[in-house]
Amino acid sequence: MNDVALIGAISIVVSGLTIAVGTVAPALGEARALTQALASIAQQPDEANTITRTLFVGLALVESTAIYCFVVTMIIIFVNPFWNYVIGQVGG
Repeated sequence: MNDVALIGAISIVVSGLTIAVGTVAPALGEARALTQALASIAQQPDEANTITRTLFVGLALVESTAIYCFVVTMIIIFVNPFWNYVIGQVGG
């Protein structure tokens, strides 16, 4: 396996790991936050509006982590600086 194929394989594996961890971990966090919010609303129904508003802000922040991981994955696949460097060295 030459250097170009090795860089390509490593990029694909790293991007796969990034999107896997970046989607599973926020999903677990969102599930935990939702569970806690529902338990809090069940215990204090008068505070449902405040708890719901805080829950939505928290879910948006957690979801942004998954979006960042998706962006990093796209960068690794399509705009990989190591890939461009190796192609430049092999071709030029």
